[in-house]
Amino acid sequence: MDKNIKKHNVYISEEEKTLNWEEIQTSFKKTFGNEIYNSWLQKISLIKEFNDYLILGVPTRFFRDWIVSRYLDKILEQVKSFKLSLNRIEFKIIEENKQNSEYIKIDQLNKVTEIKDSLLNYNRLNTNLNFDNFIEGKSNDIALSYSKKVCEHISRYNPLYICGGVGLGKTHLLNAIGLELQNENNVMYISAERFMYHFIKSIKKNDMVNFKDFFRKSSVFIIDDIQFISGKESLQEEFFHTFNSLIDKGSQIIISADRDPLKLDRVQERIKSRLAGGLVVSIDTPDVELKKKIVKKKIEEIQNQFKENINLNDEVINFIANESKTNIRELIGVLNRVVAFGRVHNKDLTINDCKNILKDIFNQIRVITVDKIQNVVSNYFNIGLSEMLSQRRSRPLARPRQVAMYLAKKLTTRSLPEIGRRFANRDHTTVIHAVKTITRLSEQDDEMKKNINQIKSILLEQ
Repeated sequence: MDKNIKKHNVYISEEEKTLNWEEIQTSFKKTFGNEIYNSWLQKISLIKEFNDYLILGVPTRFFRDWIVSRYLDKILEQVKSFKLSLNRIEFKIIEENKQNSEYIKIDQLNKVTEIKDSLLNYNRLNTNLNFDNFIEGKSNDIALSYSKKVCEHISRYNPLYICGGVGLGKTHLLNAIGLELQNENNVMYISAERFMYHFIKSIKKNDMVNFKDFFRKSSVFIIDDIQFISGKESLQEEFFHTFNSLIDKGSQIIISADRDPLKLDRVQERIKSRLAGGLVVSIDTPDVELKKKIVKKKIEEIQNQFKENINLNDEVINFIANESKTNIRELIGVLNRVVAFGRVHNKDLTINDCKNILKDIFNQIRVITVDKIQNVVSNYFNIGLSEMLSQRRSRPLARPRQVAMYLAKKLTTRSLPEIGRRFANRDHTTVIHAVKTITRLSEQDDEMKKNINQIKSILLEQ
């Protein structure tokens, strides 16, 4: 039987030990900073080391899910700097009873401020995001209409679920509902990320009773970006029970997300079912007419705020509205850039001026998602998307799959574990292998290089 070394959260057989885990933990602290290190990475222990991968211990499944979704790529990169042969990390949940007897106990966790005080600092409703300054158009009129109806008839549409892409006005509507109802109701407005933050802090404080009481006493519960709970099983469990408790007492629930509830990745089916059981309304990409209205309204606000005239003619406004093709945030950013240029140079701008000012924005790569890559690649190779994502390993399917993974890594900001999950929950090491394979083939095979370039062109044109 192997002797074991037990020291500073290190648990590894003597004959296999080559890494200095204390040294690696020190590098984590420098790379990630004190806050992340103390909250998450300090709790990781080294259980076993092999030539090409490590088994690390974490205290709970929630810790594992959070670390994998947020920090795994950087952790792997960091440990590879100590041992180049490492290409994979596995996590093992250290059971509580085992932790007490065989493993070093997790350090006592720091106390945090009361939930109520903390929420006052982070989750105030923004008075500027109200119904009066929300610009209505064909893309958002239904969402706006039902947001107002919720304010007139509490619990008639429950939950109200507003979905749409980034920067289209979901948070604006949630704020507006909260502002409208806060005088006569106990309104709780919070992002899913902050909800998770307080959940974790309450676990650390052993104070879940207060957490449950605090979040379940609201008469109007508004939660933004619910897709953030994806893959976080413990958090989903608590949200599920909070949701049910609020519904049972007749509270109004309003939720926003970046997609339809049934399309939420790695979210429990029972949660998706309850979210879809209310009223689901979507906000689409604004059309040109709405964008022109937004530009004119924003110009009016700037003029009132800074007491200055902004002279943009209709041609320039039409140009800005037509060329800004993603979301309202980009549109306002473009307008601010044009206004600033006109202010500095003290001139009335023409379309040609705007083209020069904005050429680096309008000529940049459009937003490319993993979904878009998968669809383009499957169409390019004339195979079904479901086939490409299946577990079959035949060459006609495996190679396009690897190409899609390669492009997902090169053209999006998604992490390796995230990409793996989007490809039928494959391991991140499969993505690494795909990237290495396609990189090598595109350097050696002219046909592969041609395919990659053509697919990139298609992605950039759409």
